[in-house]
Amino acid sequence: MKAVSQQILGGPEVLETVEVPLPTLRPGQVLIRLAATSVNPVDCKLRAGQVGFLGEPPFTLGFDLSGTVTEVGEGVSEFRSGDQVFGMVHTRTGTYSEYVTARADSLARCPAGLDLQTAAALPTAALTAWQALELAELRSGERILIHAAAGGVGHLAVQFAKLRGARVIGTARTANHEFLRDLGADELIDYTTTDFTTAIDEVDVVLDLVGGDYGSRSLRVLTPDGRYITAQQSNTGDDSRAALITGRPSPADLSTIGKLAESGQVRVHIDRVLSLAAAAEAHRLSESGRVRGKLVLTPW
Repeated sequence: MKAVSQQILGGPEVLETVEVPLPTLRPGQVLIRLAATSVNPVDCKLRAGQVGFLGEPPFTLGFDLSGTVTEVGEGVSEFRSGDQVFGMVHTRTGTYSEYVTARADSLARCPAGLDLQTAAALPTAALTAWQALELAELRSGERILIHAAAGGVGHLAVQFAKLRGARVIGTARTANHEFLRDLGADELIDYTTTDFTTAIDEVDVVLDLVGGDYGSRSLRVLTPDGRYITAQQSNTGDDSRAALITGRPSPADLSTIGKLAESGQVRVHIDRVLSLAAAAEAHRLSESGRVRGKLVLTPW
């Protein structure tokens, strides 16, 4: 089968299509014929060696998937061959490939009314946003500031926050303001022209998808008993209001998110769909910082 692999760390050019054996199915896993995967910022960081939890190359990137189960492993009772599923996996063999093995407990059935490309755009971004707001215990009537609100995680967090009854303030380029208002954002700040610390009153929650000095700056607009949740490393020091979020596989959360997307209560915006043959181009686009929503990749 075909897969995107890399022999060395580096720029997008290190990604190459190779032929690899069909993955071996282990107990508790299912084999999936890939319909689509998506690009997350962590993919680019792993490729470049900025984070290293996959170890040294060669490895195949990718965490999100949607597709059709073709084989079930020993001990799997919740799925059978022919089921359409979506989910999130963390392995060195990744999801940039024609077939993927995944633990059954990292997947959910794809709702009948949700197309597989949309389903593939959801897992990592939606789980991160959903679980971040759960960690923050965001309540109706509270004010939340979301940094990088037009990105993959951000534009979903805007919608999840509105479903919780919160007032949403987002930072994004002016070009993305109309898009975010359509998703429900109440106030928007162009971070390229305006310092958010002087533009808003105190907020109850900050969801930081940028990191770095956004941490200490965000604490300045947070109420004394507020909650600062970040998906990136930031300079918050030992402030007790700060917590780090990493999206984790959860069939229950995926099922809930899938139903919200199927019903139209939540929309995942797909910036564009590319072939896995163009994985390097997709990484260049992702690293440009100009992607609205998600980039989806489909097999060769």
